[in-house]
Amino acid sequence: MSSLWKRFLTKLEPKITKKTAMSEINLEDFNIVKEGKAEILFPKRVDVFYNPIQQFNRDLSSASIRAWSELYGEPTLKKKLEKKRKLDAEEIETNIEIKPYISILEALSATGLRAVRYAKEIPLVKTIVANDFSKDAVKSINRNIEYNQVSDIITSNEGDANAFMYQSKSQGRLFNVIDLDPYGTATPFIDAAIQNLQEDGLLLVTCTDLAVLAGGGYPEKCFALYGGSTLINHEASHEAALRLVLGQISNTAARYKKTIEPLLCLSIDFYVRLFIKVKTSPIEVKKLASKTSLQYLCSGCGSLQDQPLGKVTTRDNGSEKFGLAQGSPRVASNCHYCGFVHHVAGPMYNGPLHNHEFVDKILDINKTQLDDETYKTKKRIEGMLTLARNELPTQFYFKPERIASILKCQVPPLKVVIAGLGNLGYEASLTHAVPSAIKTDADWDTIWALFKEYIRTKAPNDINKLNQNTAGYKILVNEDIKITQKNKDEPKEATFEPNALSKKVENLRKLKITRYQDNPTKNWGPKGKP
Repeated sequence: MSSLWKRFLTKLEPKITKKTAMSEINLEDFNIVKEGKAEILFPKRVDVFYNPIQQFNRDLSSASIRAWSELYGEPTLKKKLEKKRKLDAEEIETNIEIKPYISILEALSATGLRAVRYAKEIPLVKTIVANDFSKDAVKSINRNIEYNQVSDIITSNEGDANAFMYQSKSQGRLFNVIDLDPYGTATPFIDAAIQNLQEDGLLLVTCTDLAVLAGGGYPEKCFALYGGSTLINHEASHEAALRLVLGQISNTAARYKKTIEPLLCLSIDFYVRLFIKVKTSPIEVKKLASKTSLQYLCSGCGSLQDQPLGKVTTRDNGSEKFGLAQGSPRVASNCHYCGFVHHVAGPMYNGPLHNHEFVDKILDINKTQLDDETYKTKKRIEGMLTLARNELPTQFYFKPERIASILKCQVPPLKVVIAGLGNLGYEASLTHAVPSAIKTDADWDTIWALFKEYIRTKAPNDINKLNQNTAGYKILVNEDIKITQKNKDEPKEATFEPNALSKKVENLRKLKITRYQDNPTKNWGPKGKP
């Protein structure tokens, strides 16, 4: 980044000066926690909620709002920034004026940490409302607003988050950005937030109830909160969690002729975090059924069969026709591969989880605008978003070790499986959600056939030693399982020699980036509710 551009961004940040004396605040009664550019006062008698593990969440959110502002914010902003960059590259000074305009609502603020960080870190922020229903929390928010000298940007509000958003909407006060970071599910706040967002606004959502969204113990609660069932006892349950939340949000938005565009959706540690653009589009709302699917999950082998709820066909004149989807030929009461019964998951969102333009912008901001000292999770942002950027937009993933455990064979190296898929003409990638898992556009016929070929040519096993009632045995003797040729005009044989795809993925795995978080502290997690 050139020196002129750095100076320009510095000018956009709020001019905040620290007072040497604080009115009515005895600093000896508080611990001072510094995170990002904020310094937060925590009473030495703990009565407010703070979780240092979620600094990654807050660092990423700060960068993401910057990215949204540059890409989708004020209509004239992008042109002004492009002109500024051009003049900057030519080292020409300019007086282009860009006024702060971003309005942010932190609906469940707790200490005000996130709001203070947004005020001090994000250029072009005009107003922030930090809301909480707790009187003690609002006292903490006001204390931290005063201590950080951001009262010209942040105002506090004590009240129910939904009541505040509905009232703001009725008064015509809409926000560019709404951040929902509750303890547990965000479902109760989605309807009000959707209505309180400006056009092309950014909705940030955290859900920490992964025991419900990705676990197997609360199917009734998952359906009640999110309108669907998760993939119980399946390695892809964390992606299912993301898709269930997106399905719930998209259904809510559709009631108001609004549609959502997932910009970045991540499964992180003990929670999911989603960055979603919301806009009014009755035409896109008509596609909701085709963007929603049931998943038929085999209870024996874990194969998945996608069943969209609608379809969109394009007529010769370019217009679109909306109708019901046909049933999948692989969907029945029992699995086509092993004969075990199907369980039904969903309905859930079936589209892409990430917008490449948005992810690229965050990576650029992370590299050129964020410093290591202030943003201590900068390396993890780079690592996780690099994986997300390289993910296929297909649904779900599988782990070779689980396939091998079902077939009772040696676990093939990840690069060997990816090479096999690539040699058949299919795409494959890693996933940000879990280590050592593969996303691919190949169907399950091809996946099982490929593993059977690997056993035959690379790692023979004695099928006679397998229990004939197991899913693995039934797959190995099922002669109907064959490779689906991606290009029927150019049929290919299954081989496992390295190719461009396997080398690309292997190079990504060798990058010195933080891909997955190790447990940072003892007993870490969402902590108890205050």
